[in-house]
Amino acid sequence: MDLIKRPRRNRKNHKTRQWIAETDINRGQMIYPLFVVDGNRQEQKIDALPGQCRYSPELILKKCDEVMDKGVGGVVLFPALEEHIKNSQATEALNPDNLLCRTVREIKKRFPDLPLMTDVALDPYSSDGHDGLVKDGKVLNDETVEILAKMSVLHAHAGADVIAPSDMMDGRILAIRDALDENGFEEVQTLSYAAKYASAFYGPFRSALDSAPRFGDKKTYQLNPRNTGEALLEAELDEDEGADILMVKPALSYLDIITQVKAQTYLPVAAYNVSGEYSMIKAASEKGWIDEKLAIGEMLISIKRAGADMIFTYFALDEYTLP
Repeated sequence: MDLIKRPRRNRKNHKTRQWIAETDINRGQMIYPLFVVDGNRQEQKIDALPGQCRYSPELILKKCDEVMDKGVGGVVLFPALEEHIKNSQATEALNPDNLLCRTVREIKKRFPDLPLMTDVALDPYSSDGHDGLVKDGKVLNDETVEILAKMSVLHAHAGADVIAPSDMMDGRILAIRDALDENGFEEVQTLSYAAKYASAFYGPFRSALDSAPRFGDKKTYQLNPRNTGEALLEAELDEDEGADILMVKPALSYLDIITQVKAQTYLPVAAYNVSGEYSMIKAASEKGWIDEKLAIGEMLISIKRAGADMIFTYFALDEYTLP
């Protein structure tokens, strides 16, 4: 064949492919989610998340040691509370000595340089299982935002570096930013779950925290998977309200949203490689249907290629192979 241009020449071996690789990932751009449970020497396996556990605070410290050793960019904490602690007003969320605040203090005492993020939403604390207060079957927006702002200040007092509200209430970024600044926490960042979709891929996470809604669903505050425009609107509003980083969640089914959010902002964009995405790879790998390390690498690369600057992922400590 008389061909002048042969693109395959640039793919002829591993070295030449590496020369021109357009996308790369590293653990420093990953955030590792950790589930904390009360008690001592508690390491509770999560069946729906193979390889992940709920840890009591002293064992969380061991996981943080591993995070530091592997060069992972930070951790985000989620508390798994016993049912008797929860109530309809989510009052434990405002306890300055609650499980999350105590764990944050312990981590920062041992690892002052480990970037630590805290989840801000009411579902771990609410007997209703919703991200906000509920009255007459409806999730209340403004009343919830008041609590979220107070929670954020408590987390900052405990030592959190980044406040990450995942609730999807209107106006919560501005309220949290104002509350942090008024209390002297101007340096504490806010990472907004700006485009959080009502997704089927959250099941294993809700199993880990027992935080599924006790009635109805979360569709009045999480986004419709059919829609793009409202994701871009939510991201724009959160940026205007002072968010430092914008999140798209889930990642894999919303790669196009990551790309479009990245195109409209100069802020860093995060993506959450959620529990269902993780569990699918683990389950298929256990069956011998896929190469786990290659699948992890390909999945993470796809999220980076879409435009994510950082990735929340349960794979942050796993070995992976880049394509």
